[in-house]
Amino acid sequence: MDERQREQERVDKVVQEIEQKVEDIQEKAGDVKEEVIGLRETFWEDVTVNIDEPDDIMETYNSLRQQAELLGERERSHKHVYDQLKTLKRMKSSPYFGRVDFTEARSQETDQVYIGISSLMDRQDENFLVYDWRAPISSLYYDYSPGPAEYDTPEGTIEGTMDVKRQYIIRQGEIKGMFDTGVTIGDELLQEVLGNQANTQMKSIVATIQKEQNQIIRYDQRPFLVVQGVAGSGKTSAALQRVAYLLYRYRTKITADQMMLFSPNPMFNSYVANVLPELGEENIAQTTFQEYMEDRLQTRLQYEDAYDQLEYLLTAERNETYETRLEGVQYKATLQFKEDVDHYADSLAKKGLAFKNIKFRGEIIVSKEEIENHFYTLDPFISIPNRLEEVVNWLLSEIEAMEKRERSKEWVEEEIELLGKEEYLKIHQKLQAGYRGNAETFDDAVLEQKLLSKAIVKKYTKPIKRKIHDLQFLNMKTIYKSLFQSRTGLSKEAANQTTDQLEHGTLFYEDVTPFLYLEDLIKGTHIYNHIRYLFIDEAQDYSPFQFAFLKKLFPYSRMTVLGDYNQAIYAHTLHAPNLLSEDLYEANRAEYLTLLRSYRSTRQIIEFTKQLIPGGESIQPFNREGVMPLLVSTATQEEHQHSLIKELYRLGEKKYETIAIICKTAEESQKAYDVLVSKDIPVRLMDKDTYTFTKGIIVIPVYLAKGIEFDAVLLHDASDENYQFQLDRHLFYTACTRAMHELSLLTLGEPSRFIREISTDYYKYK
Repeated sequence: MDERQREQERVDKVVQEIEQKVEDIQEKAGDVKEEVIGLRETFWEDVTVNIDEPDDIMETYNSLRQQAELLGERERSHKHVYDQLKTLKRMKSSPYFGRVDFTEARSQETDQVYIGISSLMDRQDENFLVYDWRAPISSLYYDYSPGPAEYDTPEGTIEGTMDVKRQYIIRQGEIKGMFDTGVTIGDELLQEVLGNQANTQMKSIVATIQKEQNQIIRYDQRPFLVVQGVAGSGKTSAALQRVAYLLYRYRTKITADQMMLFSPNPMFNSYVANVLPELGEENIAQTTFQEYMEDRLQTRLQYEDAYDQLEYLLTAERNETYETRLEGVQYKATLQFKEDVDHYADSLAKKGLAFKNIKFRGEIIVSKEEIENHFYTLDPFISIPNRLEEVVNWLLSEIEAMEKRERSKEWVEEEIELLGKEEYLKIHQKLQAGYRGNAETFDDAVLEQKLLSKAIVKKYTKPIKRKIHDLQFLNMKTIYKSLFQSRTGLSKEAANQTTDQLEHGTLFYEDVTPFLYLEDLIKGTHIYNHIRYLFIDEAQDYSPFQFAFLKKLFPYSRMTVLGDYNQAIYAHTLHAPNLLSEDLYEANRAEYLTLLRSYRSTRQIIEFTKQLIPGGESIQPFNREGVMPLLVSTATQEEHQHSLIKELYRLGEKKYETIAIICKTAEESQKAYDVLVSKDIPVRLMDKDTYTFTKGIIVIPVYLAKGIEFDAVLLHDASDENYQFQLDRHLFYTACTRAMHELSLLTLGEPSRFIREISTDYYKYK
């Protein structure tokens, strides 16, 4: 019997074990499910309900709690069983992907360690048939070639010798490929994975994790892990495997709801949503900075988002206010501006806070001047947030005093008379339930009228009290606007531009973070103290100010920061550091890792794109062959449209599942989409409100394509007119690096200077 036959026999045995375990668990799952259904159906029958006396209420509460806990425990058991079944069914097709034979030092016995997406024990639960890829011993597979090797465990380092390192491609329980390899996961397996077509969702990469990616996944020393990774280097995939690894390593200490991912846009969230469930883990909370902004600002102020700001900066270069706006964008991103805000906030302890009148039925009941006087008569050594708490208590007492005065007024009597029968009964029942006197006394008409008056007034003051609790009596727009009348590093023109914008009730995007930061200094910081691990993707687009803000929001969190400085597409990144810059981190608090090997694109595409950026020569292409990028230059709009459609048909014949027409702006995307629709070409337009990524032909602005890959990319207008400035270079590079298999560059007029800088050895004309 040859080696492959022996290996296939082992696969067959493991598959049999999996089938038996599935059968056993399904039987158990049925019992647990029936128990859960039974508990739900009989929930109230098994609860003692009695609310006549205080002791009875307590007994009822305890009975409810016990029954709810029992149901919760059974539901958790059912979920655990269901998750086990999902994992086993995935493993049945491909039980494992790797093997290492390891002999510990001072031991004669060699262990054969098979590695898969999850651990699997034999039927007696005595021996491991498969080890989870996150287990300490599995790191041997990712970090070493045959020879001396070691791995870390909680008890210490285990040293020894690796005799064999083998990889498998197993599909539907059959070995399709098997080969021994060195330290790098073999090209055969990578070729099989990378040569496939792009999917609408990112896949798990545990079978092809490289040594440098494994460093990211298993690192857990300094609080900040900063990863600079070139386009297509697998940094996002590695980060998600890192989440899975941490949940496995610290499974008794950390849960998925103690982790959070900041991603570039909602569509990206849908793109990566399948990775963790594929590994048998729950998804962690995913958000974008834009969604955080929306949640904080809600309808209090109109505000520009990051994409609108970018659209302006990419299309308004000839606008006379452009340079002033650019100055504001860049300065407000800096830590120097944060210092300006800090100094201004300190000054507000003595004077300058602005308030709003509190009105009831159109009349001022507490004026903004009265609130200001009350605030500034409080002890100045008490912090602003604590003084505001005192103001809240004072205002609530003022409202309560006003309520008593209002109860006897004519409008209250009219409101009672206008009550519908249903509303009257509702209030009446609430009063009965809340009244502690006897029923006869309550039936007294005078008392009933008095209690109804009280209820009516409370109904109208309730929203006022809620706004007081939310500190909405502060006039934050005026307070922020006054910042620009104090001393800042902005020119007078930029400061005036900001205040003019605020006069119209709108915040520039570059003002959103400073506004929220100032609001937190005044009201008290919103913090997410339950988050222990924060992941920030596309970190090159965050400013130093935004990073300082995030550190205040997540004070107890370790951070994994990932990005590529060559894809920094926002104007504030042109002259300022970003989250990948070492000077933003305290000494010995951050670890810096670099990924230089790109796996997404063919060698020909990478050899072309690496010429577009400074330092590109250090990028290492994975050796997957393909066709050279294609340049199609046209002179007229009609020729350009014709070449676009012709290229789409050519690529369509190759059966590519995802073809992206990437444009510089949303405006260009809309025009391209309209042309294609008029020619009856099935196409979908992606904009900032698109939440799902689908197969087919899509038109998309480059800033929304970040982090996503496509089988083929058509750069809609790669002309010099469209791509010529420093910021354009990063956009151009980002667009080109989205392509996995083919890249076509269409130009209306002279090709971009970025193309002309590259030797024609790296692309072909058509």
